[in-house]
Amino acid sequence: MKTPYIFAKRFVAGESYDVAEKKVQRINQKRIRVTLDLLGENIKDATTAAETVDAYIELLEQIKASTLDSSISVKLTMMGLDISEEVCYANLSRLLDTAKAHNQFVRIDMEGSDYTQATIDLFKRALKTYQGHVGIVLQAYLHRTEKDVADLAALGADIRLCKGAYREPANIALQSMDDIRAAYKEYAKVLIEKTAFPRMATHDGSLVTWLQEYATSEGLAKDRFEFQMLYGLREKTMNELSADGWKTCIYVPYGTMWFPYFTRRLMERKENVFFIATTLLKP
Repeated sequence: MKTPYIFAKRFVAGESYDVAEKKVQRINQKRIRVTLDLLGENIKDATTAAETVDAYIELLEQIKASTLDSSISVKLTMMGLDISEEVCYANLSRLLDTAKAHNQFVRIDMEGSDYTQATIDLFKRALKTYQGHVGIVLQAYLHRTEKDVADLAALGADIRLCKGAYREPANIALQSMDDIRAAYKEYAKVLIEKTAFPRMATHDGSLVTWLQEYATSEGLAKDRFEFQMLYGLREKTMNELSADGWKTCIYVPYGTMWFPYFTRRLMERKENVFFIATTLLKP
């Protein structure tokens, strides 16, 4: 009898660091960087949030000891954002102190729209002390992102641009994929012009091709920005991009709290549902 985790393994590198580390090493061998994400979200207990920060700090130390080419990604609701912004910032500062001491990097992930403003506020606060060690994610489909891109680019922020991973209503986010792609392109242009090294997170083949063509037309070097994709998706494309000299990074989640992440991957693409369905039919 197959356990549910069997089907999540396409998108999750393991339930422990030891398992994920071996997969990261193989990815690094292909000249592809990694962002490790210890999965989880929406912690509402202060003690558990503090323990989660301890786990993130341990992760940074493990990455350093293993000499992996990897940063980490964190969700602020794992660090107490549902308790208060002050609790969250105290925990975030403790983590960023370690990152700064080790010359490492922490990406603050973007969650649903209820958390967007608080996430940006806390990031701006952290940027004053931890510039070069902290970055953020912006979602192209949100109506507010046009202003957020301009504001954060002006601060020299390290920004990962993605389409958007959460179901949002029409008054909050664009609904048409054509509209989302158009917005993504405009924000990508701003980030390339205004920031040092933007991260372009997309599995959309048309956007990947557009980014390559735009770079060529503008005379941009292949190391001017970075292509980012999720673990388990478009591996062949990432290998080809890396082999062709483009900067690349794979977001690698791991941990026991994989179910919400796995569920979002299924909702994002019908191809992912098909993959799971065919796996279920295998003996």
